Amino acid sequence: MVLDETDVEILKTLTVDARLSSRQIAKQCNISIGTVLSRIKKMEKEGIIRGYSALLDQEKLGYELTVVCDITVSKGRLLEVENEIARLPNVCCVYDVTGLVDAIIIAKFKSREELSKFTKRMLSIPHVERTNTHVVLTTIKEDFRII
Repeated sequence: MVLDETDVEILKTLTVDARLSSRQIAKQCNISIGTVLSRIKKMEKEGIIRGYSALLDQEKLGYELTVVCDITVSKGRLLEVENEIARLPNVCCVYDVTGLVDAIIIAKFKSREELSKFTKRMLSIPHVERTNTHVVLTTIKEDFRII
């Protein structure tokens, strides 16, 4: 599906506040309610809009530690390992990357103890050769709403 300016405006409006009614979106985008409804339905069907959720302040929920973990995997088992890591509860992102490492994981923890258990769990996964964990000291920006 190719997005036009109207689709992009609808998406921008939704990323600011997904609780807006179709009437409010139509008013903000200067289009009809029917256009909003049909465009949103089409973007949901195409998988462009995958769901709706609240943006949470992870630190206020107690997740004060954010880590970026590089992983090296052996024996061509990268996707298998990545899928297993993706199922771990503290994992936010799993990226299959180019470069010196095979994957990059972003995860959040409430304590060093949780982080320690997570690291040991990752190292126990078959075919994980090595990990290198970076603890984030300060988050300057963390926002996946790029449209």
